[in-house]
Amino acid sequence: MSHDERWWPLGHGSGRVIAPTVRFADACRYWAVLGFINFGGPTGQIALMHQDLVDRRKWISEERFLHALNYCVLLPGPEAQQLAIYIGWLLHGTVGGLVAGTCFVLPSVVILLALSYTYVTWGTVPLVAALFYGLKPAVVAIVLEAVTRIGTRALKTRFLVAIAAASFLGNVALGLPFPLIVAAAAGLGFAVGRASPELVGIAADPVGVPHAAGPTPVDTSWRRAAIVLAVGLTLWLLPIALLIAWRGPGSVFVREALFFSRAALVTFGGAYAVLGYIRDVAVGHYGWLSAGQMMDGLGLAETTPGPLIMVTQFVGFLGAWSHPEGLSPGLAGVLGALVTTWVTFVPCFIWIFLGAPYIEGLRGNRDLGAALSAVTAAVVGVILNLGVVFALHTFLPAGGVDLVAIVVALAAYAALQRWHLGMPAVIAGSAALGVVASLSGIGGPP
Repeated sequence: MSHDERWWPLGHGSGRVIAPTVRFADACRYWAVLGFINFGGPTGQIALMHQDLVDRRKWISEERFLHALNYCVLLPGPEAQQLAIYIGWLLHGTVGGLVAGTCFVLPSVVILLALSYTYVTWGTVPLVAALFYGLKPAVVAIVLEAVTRIGTRALKTRFLVAIAAASFLGNVALGLPFPLIVAAAAGLGFAVGRASPELVGIAADPVGVPHAAGPTPVDTSWRRAAIVLAVGLTLWLLPIALLIAWRGPGSVFVREALFFSRAALVTFGGAYAVLGYIRDVAVGHYGWLSAGQMMDGLGLAETTPGPLIMVTQFVGFLGAWSHPEGLSPGLAGVLGALVTTWVTFVPCFIWIFLGAPYIEGLRGNRDLGAALSAVTAAVVGVILNLGVVFALHTFLPAGGVDLVAIVVALAAYAALQRWHLGMPAVIAGSAALGVVASLSGIGGPP
């Protein structure tokens, strides 16, 4: 073993993995800085960590980075944040994972909280309204670009295209909830993958060639798993129990905590996939905010560092601000935002700390790969539905067709898809176009 590597114990069992020697203080500094610069959504965040941790710092090998990423993609929740938790855990155990995962989202929590308060306080000011006028078509472009990007990668066969189409129609025509669509797609992919794996884009195994075995996993004892599960569930659910005792089961804070806890279990395929589900419940069922405000929140989340799923914090803030239940709107909004963020991200730590020791057993699992391929295809259809809803709301306001919004959306889409500009630049440019259109009188908020 070279001088820059050693055996890092990652549990109380005999299993260990090799990781480079990294000072804990150096890792803490890196994770703290990353939290302020991780713009660009999961793709940009993963690319940034790969460049820093694999290529430049060499804290983790390419193989182990990709293996960790493959595991995180299988999980519900933001894969980039979970990848940071995993790598932090790999380098410095549980404490390292806690530091990495917390630093990854904490700056965005504070920034988005400030932006949310600014939004509800100053959102009707003409200049701010003009900025959001340009922001809405940018959000449409961002969602449709996500459909293009994910669809190009995921829809490898006609069967998967059919699943995406069925998912879209089921969501639009039948109003099927997102969790049901995910479950149905996973079951169908599993069954079809067993019978005809080529239909889900998986090549048949060469005859007589067994799956490669990975290295011995870390501590996989039942005792360790039970401790992780008990501590994780307590941290996740105890605040909900305290809220029920304080405010009652019908409180907006309890409803938000329970709803976003459920959402945390079904966020397969990234934030765009679950946004339709969140919109249906938060806007349509509970009335916590309007469809337009949902789009504004997505735009704000795109402009801040951290996972895009941070938009849930905006929803929690507005839901509690609008229903303060005897508290001041500001205090209620902050409480709703923090509760929502807590139940959204605590499960991410549970998935990593509980499942990471078993990841080697997932490598080469064909049944799981077939189910995941079908789920990803279904996610494309759900995201497309979200884009259509946002487009109709933006391009066809009450007064008719908004040609300026259409032009801004097309420009933003081209900037993302053809010129590969960064998300902050596209958001800023679209907001600036909204201001110009409003000041010149050729367009503007209704």
